[in-house]
Amino acid sequence: MLVYPDINPIALRLGPIRVHWYGIMYLLGFAAAWLLARWRAAKPGSTWKPVDVDDLVFFGMVGGVLGGRIGYVLVYGLTFWTAQNPWYPLQIWDGGMSIHGGFIGAIIALAIFARRRRRSIADVFDFTAPLPAPGLFFGRMGNFINGELWGKPTTLPWGFIVDPRHLHLSQASNALSECARFGITPCILRVQASQLYEGFLEGIVLFALMWWFTSTSRPRLAPSGLFLLLYGLFRFLVEFVRVPDPQIGYLAWGWLTMGQVLSLPMILIGGALLTYAYSARVRSGNFATAQ
Repeated sequence: MLVYPDINPIALRLGPIRVHWYGIMYLLGFAAAWLLARWRAAKPGSTWKPVDVDDLVFFGMVGGVLGGRIGYVLVYGLTFWTAQNPWYPLQIWDGGMSIHGGFIGAIIALAIFARRRRRSIADVFDFTAPLPAPGLFFGRMGNFINGELWGKPTTLPWGFIVDPRHLHLSQASNALSECARFGITPCILRVQASQLYEGFLEGIVLFALMWWFTSTSRPRLAPSGLFLLLYGLFRFLVEFVRVPDPQIGYLAWGWLTMGQVLSLPMILIGGALLTYAYSARVRSGNFATAQ
């Protein structure tokens, strides 16, 4: 098995300011989305201008971060907020972002952007459909560095041995909590790296498929539907090897998790949008001429 590396979650210190790898991962995700969107907007036949992308990514970034944090606090971390720390919602550097909440926040922000720019909301959603995937990849790398969201115990050769004696405080604390939860003594975890599974599926595979699919004109809402369908499926599947948050646990049947419950509407809505898109075949407004 692989040994979980000793990675300091703090990338650098600037006097009293600590810059965490988790925050850097988010910046990399937004930077990748901005560069990709500007590159695509500059292509011949696009109805987007590179300068439009700046505001688009800003709206998406604000909505995604606010929605992600608010969603996590309300769904997963409410007990931490009410019982332990009144400043907990602001401590995003320690992790704790809901992808589903981030999607809702980004959707609201992008809808506001579309209204202000007098663009079709569907076209804005379709244009941004491939852009979250790099951020999802970097976000999961941040989870891995933080030593959080580990998968179930395993003996597979690609599983990780996590020994809190050789880790930094926050990572060791996460490992000790898992050991206490499952009664593992002495505390040495042998677990699946579900963060890396998600990073691969929701980041690399999802981006490759969405970037290819949106490289030519598709019926309006088809890219949005495909994104929701694929992300929902990938997340639903990974939840089978991911350990649910201890404050929630399994919701039913000893395997159903909150992540799966939140992913199921995405799968259904994504499938419905794809069906509608290819039935109505409304031309996308993101391309000046059909390709």
